[in-house]
Amino acid sequence: MFGLFGKHKPVKIRGFRGGKKYGVAAKDVKELLKKGCKLFQVPLSGARVCLYEDGTTVTEDFFKTLPDNSQLVLLSGEQTWDGVVSDIGQLLNTDRHADGLIEAAKELLCDETSSKRRKILTDLLLNLEDTSELESRAEDEDWFKGVDARFKTKSAYMKFNCESRIRGYVKEVDAAAKTIQGAKVRTAFRKASERMVEMLKAARYNGRYFDRTDKGPDRLCTPEGWFTCQGSFDEEVCRSLHSINPYGSRESRIVFSTWNLDHRVEKKRAIVPALLEALHDRRSADVDLSYFYRLLFTRENLKLVHIVCHKKGAHNLSCDTEKVFGKADKTKRKPGVKKRRLV
Repeated sequence: MFGLFGKHKPVKIRGFRGGKKYGVAAKDVKELLKKGCKLFQVPLSGARVCLYEDGTTVTEDFFKTLPDNSQLVLLSGEQTWDGVVSDIGQLLNTDRHADGLIEAAKELLCDETSSKRRKILTDLLLNLEDTSELESRAEDEDWFKGVDARFKTKSAYMKFNCESRIRGYVKEVDAAAKTIQGAKVRTAFRKASERMVEMLKAARYNGRYFDRTDKGPDRLCTPEGWFTCQGSFDEEVCRSLHSINPYGSRESRIVFSTWNLDHRVEKKRAIVPALLEALHDRRSADVDLSYFYRLLFTRENLKLVHIVCHKKGAHNLSCDTEKVFGKADKTKRKPGVKKRRLV
């Protein structure tokens, strides 16, 4: 096994930072550490070696079982190694290698046949070819291809994009009025809808959710423009850790259009029927419309989700009936009479 090296085992060793590897032969871990520390100019005290591929610490017994030319990493102090992930993390923490990574990924992608590796390379290219630091049309013309000329900045367009989605929900609510039986309820519903639209206008249709320049707490992205999937309606977080920066490239902007602002309590199955039920034999003034407004149009009930996390089936979540009625309605009910379940 040891060949020309006699009792010494040949290995490839590298430091914590930098990918340059050196061939070293040692009879045991103690000798390997001594040679490695001298080679990389690090203190021997507290030094240790681990496998490059997964970070497993190399003990004396483990060292004896290693194949020749195993790849090892020399660590010192508080340094830790998580295998290849650590290497990628260090690489992506600097812009110094970005251009080289882009070219290398493109070359690998041309000949790659594995679907998994093709996806990894494609995602890498999508995130590396990033111009998110640019904001105006003059600075990044490619990002604005297909975008109406009236939009001069990325943030202005993204704000409009969010407003358009919210306006779409308004149209869905208005469409429900056509199916209502009874002129009185239909009139009350339309008045309720008009009042909620006034609330939306005052809030500028909540376009701030997608505007990275907004300073308020409701913004859904980082100041750089990164959005993170909030997970399906029945989960606290996204298990797949989906993220995207539509400010980074034209392709990312287009892909982001497939992400959804999903209602946890559903519009058509729960919120609108609950509103209709509340308006029966009541004026719109007697119903807490701010509650329905928050459910229909705000982050109180909306979650930003990747298309994969957008579950189309019934959510089986209902409105909180204790929040539906205004003060006027409470005085009309007899003591001991419970409110009806709305959905």
